[in-house]
Amino acid sequence: MSENTQRQARELLLKEYRGTLSTHSKAMPGFPFGSVVPYCLDAQGYPLILISRIAQHTHNLLKDPKCSLLVGERDAEDVQAVGRLTLLAQARKLEDPEQIDAAAQRYYRFFPESKNYHSAHAFDFWVLEPVRHRYIGGFGAIHWLDHLTLANPFAGKAETSMVEHMNADHAKAIAHYVALSGLPNDATAQLVGIDSEGMHLLIGHRVFWLAFPNPCNTPTQVREALVSLAHAQSWPAVDEVQA
Repeated sequence: MSENTQRQARELLLKEYRGTLSTHSKAMPGFPFGSVVPYCLDAQGYPLILISRIAQHTHNLLKDPKCSLLVGERDAEDVQAVGRLTLLAQARKLEDPEQIDAAAQRYYRFFPESKNYHSAHAFDFWVLEPVRHRYIGGFGAIHWLDHLTLANPFAGKAETSMVEHMNADHAKAIAHYVALSGLPNDATAQLVGIDSEGMHLLIGHRVFWLAFPNPCNTPTQVREALVSLAHAQSWPAVDEVQA
């Protein structure tokens, strides 16, 4: 399998922020149970979800942690002609306080309203640890992928520092990224996440991911990429990874 196909599948997971979680029904044994969940990716690049203890899918996961998450390209006119990804996974509830704090810090940036109901109601963080992926890039482009996710080298303090600095001191640069990439023009746009391949922006209640022209593996490379994009006249194409 080419690295380019893996990158395309991973970018779909990065670009989307909600999907259909399918679990094994506890109330109706033998039947799959689908529900919609928002997600962001954790430090390992795995989907992180925040779900209520009384929700049906939570009861299902406690009985059988095998599940899948289906994501597809948003706003597609023909859903069968665009990319979609099914992630087969084992769900794991976070129990360690440090892991929960790290999860909350990132998740709250992507979904600010979640902080209120997480603290006021019985919600828990779960991680979907991938077992295998089924990626369809369009008609005829169908692949099983065993290795897809990438760990985020900036997860934690480094990412938080970069995000807070950009939002506090470089609002004009963020506005330029929004205009340059053709995203919805909104003065509330905030940087919420940075990974080696791009950055996430929160605009209103929607999350968008923009790819860096080249992978960034150090904070210095991220800074150079952000400065370059702040002066760009068009969004640079991502370098194609050779098969």
